[in-house]
Amino acid sequence: MREDDLDAVHAIEIRAYEFPWTVGIFRDCLRADYPSWVLLADGRIVGYFLMSIAAGEAHVLNVCVDPARHGHGHGRKLLLALLQIARGRGAQRVFLEVRPSNIGAIALYHSEGFNEIGRRPRYYPAKDGREDALVMAIELLPPES
Repeated sequence: MREDDLDAVHAIEIRAYEFPWTVGIFRDCLRADYPSWVLLADGRIVGYFLMSIAAGEAHVLNVCVDPARHGHGHGRKLLLALLQIARGRGAQRVFLEVRPSNIGAIALYHSEGFNEIGRRPRYYPAKDGREDALVMAIELLPPES
């Protein structure tokens, strides 16, 4: 992801989430040099992810696929790329939060080896107040040599 991608990324963010990130948040992540990648299909950005990596741990900050492109395996491609990059940068485990109402994402994370390890009460904004977050994690094996 580059600065030039932010308009397209933010347009997807707005379509995908009721409480989207601002362009400034994406820009701050780029300036912090967080691993931030876009997925292209037919020459257009259809999804993206951002994560932080420190002290042997990666934290997924955002994974998103354009709602118009759901059901084509783009989310899995992004997740597998994220895990490969985290492993390559020395992360031994990856953490993420997900809304309990996001059944599709939870199923994807489970299918790739993530397990629920906790819950953060009232983590996400929601129409009727706040929604909890499920905390999920996966242990990574070292990169194959």
